Amino acid sequence: MHFPRAVALLLVLSSNSAALAQSSFPERSVRLIVGYSPGSAPDIVARLIGERLTDHWGKPVVVENITGGGGNIAAERVAKAAPDGYTLLLTGNASMVINPGLYDKLPYDAVKDFAPITQIAVTPNVLVVRNSLAAKSVEELVSLAQADPGKLTFGSSGTGTSGHLAGELLKSRAGVNIQHVPYRGPPYTDLLGERLDLCFCNIASALPLAREGKLRAIAVTSLMRSPTAPELPSIAEQGYPDFDASGWFGLVGPSAMPQEVINRLHEGTAAVLQDQKFRQKFEDLGMVVIGSSPAEFKRTIGAELPMWGKIIRDAGIKPN
Repeated sequence: MHFPRAVALLLVLSSNSAALAQSSFPERSVRLIVGYSPGSAPDIVARLIGERLTDHWGKPVVVENITGGGGNIAAERVAKAAPDGYTLLLTGNASMVINPGLYDKLPYDAVKDFAPITQIAVTPNVLVVRNSLAAKSVEELVSLAQADPGKLTFGSSGTGTSGHLAGELLKSRAGVNIQHVPYRGPPYTDLLGERLDLCFCNIASALPLAREGKLRAIAVTSLMRSPTAPELPSIAEQGYPDFDASGWFGLVGPSAMPQEVINRLHEGTAAVLQDQKFRQKFEDLGMVVIGSSPAEFKRTIGAELPMWGKIIRDAGIKPN
């Protein structure tokens, strides 16, 4: 007789506990781990987000840099952390969708070991060429590459970076042979010195050089034009539909986090990302704020994993 009433009471108590957990989180400081060194783009994003979340929650969000392994060490640390929401990863697309195809073995599973919270921002690369190269569009660049296979060279900040993979994606889509030259950082010295033909470079650093007339920018690698450079057409506009080779940053935690904690984390990041002055800081860095839901971010990871895996396998790319 009283069993249904007891069940109803348990359901109410459970619901109240979940609501309490959501409303009270966080009760102490949150660790935000970054797999790259201080001053790097992921670190800058982490510190911007961490500072605003600290203000929003009234609890410290402490950024911790754990470098090495192309971000894999930091990702493993978070994957194996207690799933209570107090250890998070500020990740880029490298750890989530590139490294799984680049490395033969990883200490984590990008899909099974993480709970996506939000994709924070997307940053396109810009395709720039040396001024003396006779190419003012993607079509003209492809024509040059077809006329002399293997002669053109493109630089990147390293093997497996978004700039490298943008070049490999164009090679695959256009069916051309352009030689990749990896650098330890942006290859501007050789590009400006006419020893390198082109680069898929970070928009924030490459665009000023192009606007000063030192390089020629011919496209952005995002699907749509960038608000930072609305005058530049995308590669997708120039004959390669669905071409999208942007870098991105997002927030994830251990996979077993309670849904109410995920919701609380998403609510906090969504709130700070809606502030226009805060968004402007990202735009000044050449980034476009996204602020997706956990489900949307999960779909993004699921869609990009096989795409980049195929590009990496077909090009025979191996980590340094």
